[in-house]
Amino acid sequence: MVTITNEIEKELASYLQSNNYDRIFAVTDENTQRECLPLLQTVLNQYDTQVVTIEAGDVNKDIRQVVKIWEALTNGGASRNSLLVNIGGGMVTDLGGFAGATFKRGIHNLNIPTTLMAAVDAAIGGKTGVNFGGLKNEIGSFYQPDCVMIDCCFLRTLDRKNMLSGYAEMLKHGLISDKETYYKTIIFDTAKPDYDELTDLVSDSVAIKERIVKADPRERGVRKALNFGHTIGHALESLSFSKNTPVLHGLAVAAGLVCELYLSHKICDLPIEYLRHTANFIRDQYPIISIGCKDYDAIKEFMRHDKKNEGDSINFTLLAEIGDIRINQQVEDYLLNEALDFYRDNNC
Repeated sequence: MVTITNEIEKELASYLQSNNYDRIFAVTDENTQRECLPLLQTVLNQYDTQVVTIEAGDVNKDIRQVVKIWEALTNGGASRNSLLVNIGGGMVTDLGGFAGATFKRGIHNLNIPTTLMAAVDAAIGGKTGVNFGGLKNEIGSFYQPDCVMIDCCFLRTLDRKNMLSGYAEMLKHGLISDKETYYKTIIFDTAKPDYDELTDLVSDSVAIKERIVKADPRERGVRKALNFGHTIGHALESLSFSKNTPVLHGLAVAAGLVCELYLSHKICDLPIEYLRHTANFIRDQYPIISIGCKDYDAIKEFMRHDKKNEGDSINFTLLAEIGDIRINQQVEDYLLNEALDFYRDNNC
């Protein structure tokens, strides 16, 4: 269940009153403990909520932080009828969701996303996980939260990079859905956002992801549409970690969208206008991810570890038209080089 509200405290109070959990725990990171938890503290205090605060940043999305949550749940007497409230961005909802999915083989989870990335992507759909061995979300599970509560009031606390990071997922949702949604996302002013308009766009984006997840909850077919931009995007993100210059997930996905739109044009005959419009929007709005020809082999190696692959093939999700999705596409090596060249040339 996903609820979009502009009264998050009231919504949370009503939800907790309607459910009979024996104990309530909350997971925050250092940033959301400071910026977001105070907006919910009055309600949570009524239920003697025990708060676990983990280290912020995707570099800390690892098993150490999961163990910290498990220990807090054990020491706090959590049972399978306890609730874990994950308050934060995608790192918190992924990591907290994984802790809740695995503790006693699964306790109740409630996600309250506080970033745009989490609201339209990470907190929805039941994917949980942690990074391992330098690879994104290498360890994880499918585990649906009982509820997701979205209030765009939290988005006012975001800096521009975090706003753009989440918006990349909304661009992706527009590309894989329909032209009306695509054009609405491509003209939105991310520099001076209208938060009422943004709430409507978030609602549209959430509905797209919910519809796809409902049709394919364990990513056997159509859910692979949600991976558009992510095969190369995840590889660029992993490359940034390996260089100790980490970039936000959505910024890497934006670069991945450009590359995979190029591949869509070359392989699936996607009309070039969509490649040009989207590449120019990303060039004008997003920071450049610096890569050189010497990085190409490393990028491809990261792609070979992608969880969507089958055997030795690198699987891509590509587009023949807006909303016309082609899954399980293999791409020749020279075209991968061309796609990475296109991204670099478009940002010169």
